[in-house]
Amino acid sequence: MKESKVMDTHELQGQEKLEEVARLMGLLRKNLSEKSLSSTKSVEILLKLRQHGTQLNHADPIYSKTGIETLASYGVGKKSPDVRRAALRCIANALLLDPTMRQVFVDTGYGEKLAERLKNDSSEDEMIISRILFLCTYDTTMNFDDLIKKNSLGENINHHITRHAKQFSKGCKKTFSQDDELALTDTLKLMFNLSNFSPDLAPIFSPSIPHMLKMISRMEIRHQPLDGVIGYLINSLSILDLDGKKASHLEGGVLFPKFNQNCNVDKLINILDQAVSMYKPEELETRAIPLLHLLITIYELAPEGPRKYMQWLLLPEDSDRSQPIGHDDTLSSKLLRLSTTPSPHLKTAISELMFVLSGKCPENLTKNIGYGFAAGFLASRGLEIPQNAGEAFATNNFDPEINPITGQRWDAEPEENKPPMMPEQKEREAERLFILFERARATGIINVENPVVQALREGRLEELPDDNDSD
Repeated sequence: MKESKVMDTHELQGQEKLEEVARLMGLLRKNLSEKSLSSTKSVEILLKLRQHGTQLNHADPIYSKTGIETLASYGVGKKSPDVRRAALRCIANALLLDPTMRQVFVDTGYGEKLAERLKNDSSEDEMIISRILFLCTYDTTMNFDDLIKKNSLGENINHHITRHAKQFSKGCKKTFSQDDELALTDTLKLMFNLSNFSPDLAPIFSPSIPHMLKMISRMEIRHQPLDGVIGYLINSLSILDLDGKKASHLEGGVLFPKFNQNCNVDKLINILDQAVSMYKPEELETRAIPLLHLLITIYELAPEGPRKYMQWLLLPEDSDRSQPIGHDDTLSSKLLRLSTTPSPHLKTAISELMFVLSGKCPENLTKNIGYGFAAGFLASRGLEIPQNAGEAFATNNFDPEINPITGQRWDAEPEENKPPMMPEQKEREAERLFILFERARATGIINVENPVVQALREGRLEELPDDNDSD
């Protein structure tokens, strides 16, 4: 039978566009029973419809129950791969631009077949199927528990994670092709939502954990380290069952392999180090939270060796107290400075990380990062240093030559003339320090001599004569 001519969609608008979309959808519906179109012509029609569907106006025949059902019958039916892909792209576009179409697609009942079709070795098929299922995780009644138990959705997702990890065998490439990256990204987004919205489903993805860690460990870190597939890998890992409590089949030693117990934490901390240098605090507020939470989880599961390694990389070093804590260019200082930003989730996650690295002990936290950084976090958590917490700064526990507020050695603090100060400024600064320490001493937080009193006793600070009074 002679195939119908497909009009050019480039300039169609308004009623003319509506009529053309209706005509094209009519051709597809008619072909379901008459089989009058070749695969090539079907693909051509579907591509035209996809182009029309990029704008909602006057594309009503696509954005309808009949339209979605027709497209779904091509997308999951016994058609050629090119036809199926073209139809599924139309559906994905519709579900993205009009969220009400997501439930319409679910109501077609094709979700089960779509989940089964995810079992393939094509990144193009993986991408479009995962994208549709991902969009259906929002505001629909799709039963993903059934799709996992009855239609192998979890196994198929794990299959693709494993498939992509094989591309990173030792000595091979360190990056993905564009098609592979887009496909893996959509699969990881689907995995994240399934695990996040239904935590009981998360253990089904435990077999993917070693493969996800393998990809992270071997991938090159980009200029924007948390953008792209690494960010999605970290997001998913941050909510999976890393300790295997609900997944007995998860092999031990995944996080801390025997050949190098620190390899995974080293790469993750390296990513964090580059991220805090490249992103603004408001960007880290969303991007860095999963990574910080992942590091917290890993630390709590870690044996002694990796724990000490993480402390060494993430906490201020005791050997370098020539500057106040948080004033140098180390990763720990960058994190502490970020913990004082207005970004609430970021500052909480950083403080929580420091608290966990300090054994969840307020005294240890205060010794590690200084009272100035620790006080706000402890107060926000409702944690008070006990009445005898001055012992945390007593001579037998805390170096008396260290300023407990700033963490800097007393002898390394700036000289009076660096930067130069006017006499009145010196007096006001001395009063400020005196009041600060007396308040801390009164609450039992610290138990060291007031540095202003000490400076006066040692002749390093003199009271201003009356004729220097600025009044």
